[in-house]
Order: sequence, then structure tokens, then C-alpha cells
Amino acid sequence: MAKPAPVIIVTGLRTQFGRQVIHDGLDFSVRRGEVMGIVGGSGSGKSVLLRTMVGLIKPSGGNISVLGRDIGSVRGEKRAQIQQRMGMLFQDGALFSSLTVAQNIQLPLKEHGRISGALLVELTDVKIGIVGLPLDAANKYPSQLSGGMRKRAGLARALALDPEILFLDEPTAGLDPIGAAQFDELIGELRRALGLSVVMVTHDLDSLASICDRIAVLVDKRVIVGTMDSLMHHKNEWVHAYFHGPRARAAKLGGQSAKSNAPARVAE
Repeated sequence: MAKPAPVIIVTGLRTQFGRQVIHDGLDFSVRRGEVMGIVGGSGSGKSVLLRTMVGLIKPSGGNISVLGRDIGSVRGEKRAQIQQRMGMLFQDGALFSSLTVAQNIQLPLKEHGRISGALLVELTDVKIGIVGLPLDAANKYPSQLSGGMRKRAGLARALALDPEILFLDEPTAGLDPIGAAQFDELIGELRRALGLSVVMVTHDLDSLASICDRIAVLVDKRVIVGTMDSLMHHKNEWVHAYFHGPRARAAKLGGQSAKSNAPARVAE
């Protein structure tokens, strides 16, 4: 069976701030419909890579193709069209504190489309429902929500424009193990139900094992891409230490169980 075509192709990417080189010659791709995890040590530039792929940071060199278009060369309306096909969940949701959950979700809908009031409310309720929030969360402010609920509200906003690619920056950070597992399950369900391609920065070994198809490891300013199984046997010292320790083995076993028991559809 042929592998799905890539939705993102990173070629020779170089990221540099002043004299500090973060990435130097990154080459990898993200396939349609897969969950790609991104890991690396402190200072390896995981979030920088994510923001560069979205177009928030301009690389010093190389190219990033998203959905067949070089995001570094498109401008104006064409660039906006590509960005509408991407959604991003920032750490802790990054919601506007002065707006309700509903108003946060409606921001991208109002910015990119002319939608009537009744349809706007209906679409907002749909997004709130698919991320597992109660409908009464719509009129609450971020400060009135738990950490897990804020992340789900941020996810609802990221999904507002029905993107094809979803970017997640440390989505389970700060959640307890049960909440993190539930969020992982939600991402897996949304991927299957909506046909999403997902790129996820995480430190959570359980997340890597349970929902990631492949993993991109940032090490020595380059990238190593593989599956959980292949990376556990990689000879690079940092990669070996990260993926071959007891926590990684436990996560791998737990992830296999989670994948085999995962539901095929989003719960109604």
C-alpha cells in the first residue's frame, strides 16, 4: 500500500537568532492523516519549529511546503488561505482572558468569514461539543475553567475553521495523568473523525506511545525521524537515553494497550 502524500515538507531548514543557530539543515515530512510527535532536549527549538511551520517565525534558510505551497513565498490572500487550513493550540490554550469561551471560538470565524448570528452560535456549540466541553462552558471566562477545560476550549478555537492540519504545543503539560490520557484520546478521536493531520510538541512519553505514528527528535540542531520502536534502538546517545529508559518502556506498553482499545469515533 502506498504511503499517504505529505501535507508538510521541510527541506534544509535553518533557524537562527543572531549568532545562535537553533536548527541547521532539518529535513522531514508529515504525512496526511498521521500524528507526528516532536521531542527534544531543553533549548532544541521544539516550539520554535512549530511556530516556523505555521508561519509565525521566518526561517533563516531552507523551505517549508504546507499543503503544496511554499509558505515562505506566498503573500496576502493566498497566505491567509493556507493559514485558514491550519489550526494551532498554544500552551495552556492562550485564550483571551477578557472574552468568554464562545467569543474566543468565534474570533477566527468572524475574521475569516461572513457568518450570521444564528449560524455563528450554532457553529460555536458544535466546536464546544466535539472537544468534550459542556455547552454551559460557552458563557464562562477562561479564569472560571480548570486547566484541562482551558486546553479543550483552546482546541475548540483551533478547530473553528475546520483545519486540515492541527498543531499542538505541549497539549498535556500541567494535566494530571488521567486528564492527559483523556486529552490524548480526544486527539486520537478527532484525528480519525475529522481526517486531521496532527503535529504535536510534547514531553509526555505516554502521548508519544499512545497516539503518535512517528516521532521527530531534535538533537544536535538536526532531526531524526522514526517510530517509537525504531527510536528505542537508535544509537544516538540522547535518543537512546530518552527512548530506552524504564519510563519509555512503560509508556510503550501502555500505549499499545490504549491503541488497541481506542474507540473509532468521537463519542456523541
